[in-house]
Amino acid sequence: MALSTYLCAKAHGKPFTAIPVFLTRSFYHAGLVYNRNSGIKSVSDLSGKRIGVRGYTVTPGVWTRAILETVYGVDLDSVTWVLSGDEHVAEYVPPSNVISSSNSNLMDMLVTGEIDAAIGAGKPGNPDIQPLFHDPEQADRGWFQDTGLYPISHMLVIRDEILQDNPWLSGQLFDLFAQAKNEYLAFLDNGNELSPQDHEILKFKDIVGGDPIPYGVESSRNTLEAFIGFNVRQGVIPQPVSVGQSVWQVGHVWHAIL
Repeated sequence: MALSTYLCAKAHGKPFTAIPVFLTRSFYHAGLVYNRNSGIKSVSDLSGKRIGVRGYTVTPGVWTRAILETVYGVDLDSVTWVLSGDEHVAEYVPPSNVISSSNSNLMDMLVTGEIDAAIGAGKPGNPDIQPLFHDPEQADRGWFQDTGLYPISHMLVIRDEILQDNPWLSGQLFDLFAQAKNEYLAFLDNGNELSPQDHEILKFKDIVGGDPIPYGVESSRNTLEAFIGFNVRQGVIPQPVSVGQSVWQVGHVWHAIL
């Protein structure tokens, strides 16, 4: 489950518990594109503009808004956030500067001028639509060097009723995923033919200077705490939650669980 979706779901009483198996991570500078006819000349020009995103609570949107606000000083409250899809948690009510579009295609919305910029619209196919960051990989590196935050996208969750009946399951799943991850990392280092996704993981490894797929809470505590704060600031969840609200004992190791 996507991390911000999980936080929003928990805030509305959904019966899930997260295991600190972080299935996907990403950096988000490459996902921001804009219409050259919108008057946008720099990142700070996004204040007061209309920015499209699939859903207000989607994880790429939360991370990207955090970057825009904390690094470039964009006033998030002045932006009109235009949604191309539905929120994943039906009970969620977004802030007043969030509106829905009848168009479900962010790129179409950009080309027609309905929005000025978009998060996660895909690769531009129109000369008027351009990436906002000319060197997104360098921007990703700068973000990590300055903050130490390695953005989490998705994590493993289990329904509470299953964990209540099988309290040993969280530990076994954690260990199985950790074993599979270690085998995958060995595969990457053994000179095998690699896919584009594999090369992406190796790029992340180079950026973070270590394990590109870290599991467990302690290795990601700062990232989790920062992301929770971003969700509160942006109105995705009403108040902060503790990273380790509950803990499941697995052998002699304690795995904190959100």
